[in-house]
Amino acid sequence: MNRRLSLPILVVIIAAVVAVFVSTSGGSTKKVQPAGSSLSLTQTSVGRTLADANGRTLYLFASDKPGMSTLSAAGRSVWPPFTATTRPRATGGAAAGLIGTVSATGQVTYNGHPLYYFVGDKSPGQLSGQGLNEFGARWYVLSSSGSAITSAAKSAAPTAPSSTGSGSGAGYGY
Repeated sequence: MNRRLSLPILVVIIAAVVAVFVSTSGGSTKKVQPAGSSLSLTQTSVGRTLADANGRTLYLFASDKPGMSTLSAAGRSVWPPFTATTRPRATGGAAAGLIGTVSATGQVTYNGHPLYYFVGDKSPGQLSGQGLNEFGARWYVLSSSGSAITSAAKSAAPTAPSSTGSGSGAGYGY
């Protein structure tokens, strides 16, 4: 009789542990923005940079091709793509005509650059990924024109390398 009672209790405990694990895993990865999401510009230590509807900094990967992500699966675990089910609105200085998507994945682009988050950014406006050289190329925030801002962030993480140039880069191949 004692065995019959302990099996249902064990099943309930396992189900609770699984529920807690599922609800807390992946919290730092943004996979899909809700309908009505937007892109805007936010003031940071390197100037006005592109951000999502929640003020989270968005980055470009210098190795990407126009409208095409070249980032590996391992890279996407550190630099999750900014995806959306609908085309984000442009607000706060972002240009609507520069917003697009990589059609196969729903990844949002700006001026042809696929957009990514950095898991090291824990709050809106952080630039911890600025200038990092990871997964084969540099990572930069974007200006209102969709160009890379290559200047070093003043509040960057100690591991972020200092940039050799400042200002905005044009196109790909930074």
